Amino acid sequence: MSNPVIAIPPAPAAEVAAHYARRLAFETDCADVHAASETAAPGFVLLDVRGPQAYARGHVPGAINLPRGKMTPRRMAEWPAGTLFVVYCAGPHCNGADKAALHLAELGLPVKLMIGGITGWEDEGFALAEG
Repeated sequence: MSNPVIAIPPAPAAEVAAHYARRLAFETDCADVHAASETAAPGFVLLDVRGPQAYARGHVPGAINLPRGKMTPRRMAEWPAGTLFVVYCAGPHCNGADKAALHLAELGLPVKLMIGGITGWEDEGFALAEG
C-alpha cells in the first residue's frame, strides 16, 4: 500500500547531506542567531531590512536597521572586508530579506538569511527591542 510520503523514494543519504549542507550555507535560524548574539563575538552583523517604523515598533536586539535601498557600496564598506551579514524581515510572508540577501551577494558580500524573521523570533519566545 502506498501513500504520498512513500510514493517517491527518498534521495540517497549522500545527496540529502549535500542538499542540507548547501541550504545551511544560505540560511540560519532565530535560535542560532539568539545563541550567537549572547556571546562576546557573534561573528556577524545582523541587519533588519524592514522600514524604520517597523523597526522602531520592535526588532531583534542588536540588529541594525538597514533597508535594502540603503545598502550602497559606500555604506557597506563601513564594515571590514569579509564581514558576514545576516538579514531578516517580517517573516515567512515577506521576501524583503531574500531581496536584501540577493543585493548584498551582488555587492560581493557574505550573507545569510535568518529564516522566520520577526515572526520566527517571537515564535521562539525571544524578546524584541524597541526604538
